[in-house]
Amino acid sequence: MVGDADAASFPGARGSSRYTLTDPENGGSFGVCAEVEGLFGDPGRVTYELFGWAPRARVRGWVGDRVWLVPDDQALGPWLLEDAESQDLGRSPGTDSLVLTGLDDCEGPPEGHRERVRVHDGRRWLGSCREFTRVLPAAEPPAPRLVLRGLAPAERLRAALSKGTRGALDLGEAALEIRDDQGEPLTQRLLHGKVFAWRPSRYGTELIDLELDKSLCMPVPGYARPVWERWLAGAPDTPGAWTGLGTRQRGAWLGLVQERGCRRTHRARPAGHAYELDGRYITDGPGLHLALGEAVNGPGGYFGGCVAALADCLRGTFGHTAPATLHWRHSATARAHLSRALTPDGDPYDLFTAVLEALADGGMDVTLA
Repeated sequence: MVGDADAASFPGARGSSRYTLTDPENGGSFGVCAEVEGLFGDPGRVTYELFGWAPRARVRGWVGDRVWLVPDDQALGPWLLEDAESQDLGRSPGTDSLVLTGLDDCEGPPEGHRERVRVHDGRRWLGSCREFTRVLPAAEPPAPRLVLRGLAPAERLRAALSKGTRGALDLGEAALEIRDDQGEPLTQRLLHGKVFAWRPSRYGTELIDLELDKSLCMPVPGYARPVWERWLAGAPDTPGAWTGLGTRQRGAWLGLVQERGCRRTHRARPAGHAYELDGRYITDGPGLHLALGEAVNGPGGYFGGCVAALADCLRGTFGHTAPATLHWRHSATARAHLSRALTPDGDPYDLFTAVLEALADGGMDVTLA
């Protein structure tokens, strides 16, 4: 069982209904609780060893949120490794290989492919290798269980527990709906709701601690925990709360902004509205979209998480009505950091210009300062 140190419970949470276990297919709730263990954990990383590594940039520790492996064979597309880290597996001194771990793309490299690949992080080429291979773990670690503490079970869950059969205890696909301390919907995590155990809870005579046999489909990585703590307390009420974060945590912040933003109804401003964009902290992709979101929809606001999503927001119901104007202050910062990007295939790409073009196409007249 996951220890108390991993419990997703923070000041003000107990006694509330922060977490709701729901049935997304049939509707309805299995119960609500204020504390969850097992929400944070290892998402299940894969490991590649790249032999004959020829570096073009320093690669150590965290490498990037999106790292692309581009094969020389042009018949094959690039493969994505998310949240990539460089690892030392105890290799002998002088070994010319690089070890990368991360969240693998759903497709990944073809079985048995070992040919040369080049590697980039969306901004610069990191290097190349003559061949690579996937490193299989000695043994798959057991999946941590998810424990819902102080759960107030709904009648349908009480009936399933009372019946106690294998079929009754398999709740099927479920979702953990998560609200902040203000009661506002924040996000959800999917899981397979197979009941492993339950017991009376110390939080109340009518409450139980419910232990589910399978972990979350995608647990929240540990580095994102401070970001989640901030958002679980409530949405930010001042702009720029993300500016002191690194790219990795900015990405986690943007993920919550996007999930929350897509679940909310946005107040449409009238045509002709003038927006102000503070560009001082736009040094990476997540920072760009966080700043744009706050310019249009205020602190914690969402207005796209990539160029395609930005174009959708400009056409949709996300607070903007064309035509409008955007005054982009300190635009030189974004130009310096985003003008020299790379596509997944490794082709040069000007993200700064692409965003300006998307804004213009969506009816937003941008002035740069």
